[in-house]
Order: sequence, then C-alpha cells, then structure tokens
Amino acid sequence: MENPVVVDLGFGAAPNTTLELAERLQSTRPNTRVIGIEIDPARVDSAKPFETDTVSFRHGGFEIPNDGPVDVVRAFNVLRQYNEPEVAGIWSTVLSRLSPGGLFIDGTCDEIGRVSTWVALSPEGPESFTVSLRLTQLDTPSIAAERLVKALIHHNVEGENIHRFFTDLDRLWATNAGLGAFSPVQRWVASVRGMKDRGWPVHGTQARWRLGELTVDWDAVAPQR
Repeated sequence: MENPVVVDLGFGAAPNTTLELAERLQSTRPNTRVIGIEIDPARVDSAKPFETDTVSFRHGGFEIPNDGPVDVVRAFNVLRQYNEPEVAGIWSTVLSRLSPGGLFIDGTCDEIGRVSTWVALSPEGPESFTVSLRLTQLDTPSIAAERLVKALIHHNVEGENIHRFFTDLDRLWATNAGLGAFSPVQRWVASVRGMKDRGWPVHGTQARWRLGELTVDWDAVAPQR
C-alpha cells in the first residue's frame, strides 16, 4: 500500500473518530489518506471545515463513494442498526470496494471504547474475531457479549460456538483469579493461554494479549444456524 486510503464509515455526529484515526495513522504513514463517510448530509456538512489535504468527508454509505478501491474500512457501531439478515449483503458490498489485500473491520463498542468486539474481513470474507477489554475492574470477559457484532449477537445461546467461546473464557478467568493479585494483565494472559491450550485457534503473542485482546479464527465462532 504505497499511498493507503482508509475509510472511517459512519463517523457519527462529530468528526472526532476520523480525525483521531488520521492522526494516529499519519504519525507512522504520513502519506495515508483518510475519508470519513456518513449517510447523514448534515453531519458531513458539519465536518467539512475540518478537512485537510489528507482528510476528507463525504456523504454516502456501504457503497464507499471513492473513485477507486480503498485499503481499509473501519465501521464501528454501524451495522448494529441493521437486521442480521442484512449483514451478509452489507459485508459483500463493502468487500467489493476493497483493494487486493484490503481489510474491513466491522466492530461494536461501548460509549467509551472499554468493551469492544470486531470481525476482520479480507476481500475473500471474514477472517477473525476479536474481543478487546479494559482489564482493570473487569468482572467477567463475557460482558463483551453485550457488544457483539450484529452477525453474532443473536447467537450467544447454548449450542452455538460464540456461547462456548465465552463460557470457556469466563471459566478460565475465574480459574486464574489468584493471578489478579499481581495484575489483571497476568490473569488475562493466563486465561488467553488457557484458551489456546483448549484448542481455540488463538492469534498473536503475549504482546497483544497484554493489551486485553483475544483474537481467534472467525470459523471458530461463526454461527451454526
């Protein structure tokens, strides 16, 4: 990606997420172009004064209004407003706008971003599922079930993969409670390692786990029915 194009899809009532995304990306890749897209024209008009040479705002939706393909699309708390049967079609539309090797992040989080889940999709389809939690004062990891992406939120029931995922994770979190005396990070890392030992296809290394993240293959949690 020589000159990456990144989309913040559904940036909301204010352009803050788009501007923050641009600041973070351009600190390491100054040539990154960031596009904030909103379906509400009034929100786009309000964001226009914040445009720069590398940040722009446009009216549109899942069709991604851009002259060419884009490299990354981030959509948080967007698909949750739609019905589950619509998700597959939305995914397909967004993926058709990605460049080869591109990435689509469909995620959901709480108001302050301390509880979050997301699905990472390549042009070929969903690849992985991630839970990200603020570990301080965390009661049980399954609190993330309240913020599941639309494709999974109605499947957290007995017999479904995502239910088994949270059941195993909660049990391991409880089993490793003693490590919480040292730090919740150590407790979490031990729990993630336990998930891997139980056969869950866990991604990454301890460096990522320490951030409160757990990523597994999408197929491991995908709906069964």
